[in-house]
Formats: sequence, C-alpha cells, structure tokens
Amino acid sequence: MVGSGRTRPACETPAVTSPHVLDDSNLVRAARQQPVSHTPVWFMRQAGRSLPEYRRVREGIPMLESCQRPELVAEITLQPVRRHGVDAAIFFSDIVVPLAAVGVDLDIVPGVGPVVAKPIRSRADLDRLPELTAEHVPYVTEAVRILTRELGPTPLIGFAGAPFTLASYLVEGGPSKNHEHTKALMYGDPELWHDLCARLAQISGAFLRVQAEAGASAVQLFDSWVGALPRADYQRFVQKHSAKALAAVDGLGVPTIHFGVGTSELLPLMGAAGADVVGVDFRIALSDALSRLGGHYAVQGNLDPALLFAPWDALEAKVREIVEQGRQAPGHIFNLGHGVLPETDPDVLTRVTELVHELTAR
Repeated sequence: MVGSGRTRPACETPAVTSPHVLDDSNLVRAARQQPVSHTPVWFMRQAGRSLPEYRRVREGIPMLESCQRPELVAEITLQPVRRHGVDAAIFFSDIVVPLAAVGVDLDIVPGVGPVVAKPIRSRADLDRLPELTAEHVPYVTEAVRILTRELGPTPLIGFAGAPFTLASYLVEGGPSKNHEHTKALMYGDPELWHDLCARLAQISGAFLRVQAEAGASAVQLFDSWVGALPRADYQRFVQKHSAKALAAVDGLGVPTIHFGVGTSELLPLMGAAGADVVGVDFRIALSDALSRLGGHYAVQGNLDPALLFAPWDALEAKVREIVEQGRQAPGHIFNLGHGVLPETDPDVLTRVTELVHELTAR
C-alpha cells in the first residue's frame, strides 16, 4: 500500500456496524466492493443552486443560517432525491459550518465563498480553534435524524472539509488561487502548520462522527484545494491529518469516501489515508485512476460537470464510457468529477441518472 497514512484493506468489513447504516443499499454495497443491482448514482452539489425549488426555499436566507435550520436542511437535502431518483442524498451544509460552530468569525459571501474575518497566521491564533463536540452542532444531529426517517431505504452521505482545505481558508482568509500564505506557513513554520491541521482534523472528524452517529450511512471528506500540492508535500504536510479525520468514524461501519480536486497524482495516497472509496475528478480517465489505485479501492466519479451542457448524444457517449470503465473497478459509484454547476438543467441530471441505471441493471 502506498503512503504513510492509515490503510484499510480492500473489502474490509468493520466488526461493528451502526444500526443506522443501510447495508443493503447499492451505495453502501458498492463502497464495500460488494455486488449491486445497479451502479449507484449521486451528484456532488446535487442539493443546491441548479434546482428552482432550492432557490425558492433559500430566498432571503443567508447560507450559514440555512445550514443551521434542521427542517430547511432536510428539505433541501431531499429535493434532488425526489427529482432525480438518485441513490443517495448528500447532507446539505458547508465545509466551514463546523468552523463557525466553534466560534470562528466567518461568513459565506455570495459569489465569493467563505471569508474569514481574522486569518490564522500565528500560534496565538490557535486559541480560536477549540475542539468540536456534538453540543456545538445540535442542528446537525436533528437534521440527520429527520432525514433518515424521511429517506427510508435511500442512504444519507455525511461530509466534512478536509484539514488542508479548511486550513487554506483560515490562513488565506478566503478562497485562493495560489495559496501563497498557506504554503508560506507550511514551509516557514512546519510545527505550527501541523498543530493547526491536527486541530482541524479533530474538528472535521468530529463533524463526520456526529453525522454518522445520528444516522448517515456513509461519509465523504472533501479536499477541494489539495490538488495544489505535489506528492511529497501531501505526504509530509497533509496525509496524516486527513487520516485522523477519516479515522473518527472507525467502529461505526460507515464507508468513507475521500475526494479532492486536481488530485490525479495523489490518488493512491488519498486512498491510503483511510478511504473505502477514492473520488476521482474529471481531469483523469477513470481507467487511469483505477490503474494508479491498483484495485485496492472502490472509486467514485467522474463525469465533467461542464459536459452536462453538451448535446445529449455527446453526453450519453461520455456517460457510457465512464460506466464501461467503472465495470473494471472493485466498486463504482457514478458521480461527477466535481460539483453540479448552478446553470445546469436539472432534467439533464435526471436523464443521466436514468441512463446509468439502465446501462448497469443486473
């Protein structure tokens, strides 16, 4: 196994399984490399701006507040399941919600993203990052419990932001193309960097565990910005912290998905950090990703979200190609190679879901 992180052998079935986990669902079975009745489908950012019903219920409500209203969270999470017939719901939240919950002064600015009032640049700033507990996010527990009742046999995926991506937002003060302050801290003060990421790993891991204990059947760790790093830096500065976050759900029998953007060179290391499923973005063919992963992990992906705007014949051909490549994987969850774009026609997502189900019915 490549890398120095926590590893999980292929087809490992945890000894203890939470009673919430929907073991017979195609999503959980694919994640565990077990036979499925069809390839499961869900879409990153399926609950969001591409849906007119989402825009209606969110009208006039700030993003952070939306994530703190359990009934609203449940409604938004359910919308794409009703509309598209996908095989899993993804919990509606944002990766900075747990940071706000522990007291970080931030806002999610429309058209910009998370903006942190006072970036973390010194050791004294670490005092602003206490550990996260379930008591910090009671609205998450309540929303997940509502959802598991409403979803029935459809599994819910919980998620959290990975330590590197959260650290980048905190150090930069917001989204960054170059991550100059982040990399300067990593190289200039490695001890502070690791202490910061250790705290973020606790926060991310606790956020995942809260969702899993409340009823989520799987969890995904998002590392949106880690593709900015080469392999050596990932191993030195990131992998062990992502491994700690993923390890927080050990013992619950909840499959873990590890996804990053621009991570073609990092895929084996991300798997070795403790994933059951490695998410693959659209910048690498699924077949190439499978070769790099060596058959050790199920995979998720990886349709380019921009192709949802292409003529149907071209889109269908690409979906068929990904499905065929996915047949070579120990387990395959069909998804996009990143999130649904806001201007996407929802009917296209429904049609893609139906096509994958038709092509893969056993």
